[in-house]
Amino acid sequence: MNSEDTLRLDKWLWAARFFKTRRLATDAISGGKVHLNGNRIKPSRMVKPGDQLQILRGETRFEVEVIKITRHRRPASEAQQLYQESAGSLKARLEIVEQKRLEAHSRANRVRRPDKRQRRKLMEIKNRM
Repeated sequence: MNSEDTLRLDKWLWAARFFKTRRLATDAISGGKVHLNGNRIKPSRMVKPGDQLQILRGETRFEVEVIKITRHRRPASEAQQLYQESAGSLKARLEIVEQKRLEAHSRANRVRRPDKRQRRKLMEIKNRM
């Protein structure tokens, strides 16, 4: 393996657009949110094609295989070609998205405090009685 086939893990996560900054990627790796081939690692660990990554970002869990290495941050469409997400990971992630969508839909019908116009109408009704 030459040096062009490997790259620091924090740089690869940044280039693959899992994190907005290298600092966020470094903090996630140091905090145990990223595992390489099932092991907890350091940000300076070199990643190569074929490596398996488990990434926990918020409530979202990604299980990906590294396909390509790039030293530059490219558009999202190109960044998605750097890795292959496992079918189980993709299915679980889509289920979570659907669950959140349904929860948001059920919360949308909550009763709010009356606004100024509604308060005036309520006061009128109360004063009539």
